[in-house]
Amino acid sequence: MIGWNFTAYKPGQEGSIFDRLLKIFQELLVYTSGDVSEALSWLTELDKQYRLTNSEYGMADFIQDLIDKGYIRQEEAGGNGFVPSSKMEIAIRRKALEDVFGQLKKTKRGNHSTKHSGRGDEFTSELRPYEFGDQLDNLAVSESLRNAQINHGIDDFQLAQDDLEVYETFFQSQMSTVLMIDISHSMILYGEDRITPAKKVAMALAELITTRYPKDTLDIIVFGDDAWQIEIKDLPYLEVGPYHTNTVAGLELSMNLLRRRKNPNKQIFMITDGKPTCIKKGKKYYKNSFGLDRMIVNRTLNLARSCKKLQIPITTFMIAQEPYLVRFVDQFTQANDGKAFYSSLQGLGELIFMDYKKNKAKRHR
Repeated sequence: MIGWNFTAYKPGQEGSIFDRLLKIFQELLVYTSGDVSEALSWLTELDKQYRLTNSEYGMADFIQDLIDKGYIRQEEAGGNGFVPSSKMEIAIRRKALEDVFGQLKKTKRGNHSTKHSGRGDEFTSELRPYEFGDQLDNLAVSESLRNAQINHGIDDFQLAQDDLEVYETFFQSQMSTVLMIDISHSMILYGEDRITPAKKVAMALAELITTRYPKDTLDIIVFGDDAWQIEIKDLPYLEVGPYHTNTVAGLELSMNLLRRRKNPNKQIFMITDGKPTCIKKGKKYYKNSFGLDRMIVNRTLNLARSCKKLQIPITTFMIAQEPYLVRFVDQFTQANDGKAFYSSLQGLGELIFMDYKKNKAKRHR
């Protein structure tokens, strides 16, 4: 008879010591912007405090395994230190995807529903209650029968509409997305690290799009005093600078990138924690960190309206909730006819993933 053997569960025994250390080391690499020496130094301190290693496997063994398994490599040009390899960069993005997207799978049914009923082009593993008009070939048979058994019992077995569940589907429309990340100095002010969660969400989104939606495009830009495009591989090493917030430069670069994309479905995601405080006038910068400067605000709102005319919705993820900042974001959102979310750092990833999937589910004509 085929069956399963069960053994007693022992806390803390999941995976090898190397695997457990690797997960912590990957987190530390993101916090240290790719500084291997600093990350290993932090890991050594954690090992002393929490006894992560033992007499048979120590930190020296872990470092050697990192080298042997190709997770870190020697610095170029004869350097004595180590840097993360491309294998490590991919592993960090995959971990970020699991950390962020794994939480999404645990949310209640119906969170990913779309305004468009009927049959989509792509099946997903997610379930939702049956609604009138859904295709029966999307029916999740096992789950529906289980619901019927729970709701009505075996003796009086019946299958009602309320028992039915269907697999969620999405229209396979191509989407071009620009993700704007604020790297102004305020992203690390007041003792709160806001840039690391933003980096992790960006890595997770990049991994999702490149692996699951390869026909979509994702451009990532950062904005401080100016705005510039970065590669996906640069995300773990992103650092905040001594910058003001030039939202105008970020929007202008985003629009230029999206103009080159041929498909009609375009959007901008902007992660920020503050108001615009900088614009460029000719070759000089005009900066004002105090309050809402009318000249800077007007330039920003005008670009939001320009994006609306080009049918480029902007979704703002605001990780600060001061009343005057909320009022500005409301103004900005109304000018673009876009969306705004006021999120804690913990909820940022879930909001971005849900919104991306909802926007993909729409057909833009």
